[in-house]
Amino acid sequence: MQDKITTILKAIADPTRREIFHALVAAATALPITQISNQFDITRQGVTKHIKTLEEAGLVEISTKGRERYCYANAKPLKEVNQWLNFYEQFWDDSLGNLDSYLDGES
Repeated sequence: MQDKITTILKAIADPTRREIFHALVAAATALPITQISNQFDITRQGVTKHIKTLEEAGLVEISTKGRERYCYANAKPLKEVNQWLNFYEQFWDDSLGNLDSYLDGES
C-alpha cells in the first residue's frame, strides 16, 4: 500500500487535477461537479475520474445534495508534503552553507 505522501504527490502530478484542485481552493466553497466539468475540455466522466483521485488523496471531499454532487478542497494533506519537503530544504540550506564556509576558508 502506498504511503500518504506518495498518494498525494501522484494526485497532484497531473496538471488537470492541479487545475481542478486550484479551482476549488480559489472558489473557497463547494462546487458542483457539473460546474467544475464545464471549466475543462474533457468529458464530465473524465473530470469525475480526476476528482476521485483527488478524493482518494484526501485533497477533495464530496457531498451529495439532492441529485448533485458537490466538491470542496481540503488542503490539510499538503501540510504533510510540506513538512517532508522542509526536511530537504533544510538539508540543502545546510549543505550550501557548508560549501560557502568551505569556499570562504579557501579564499
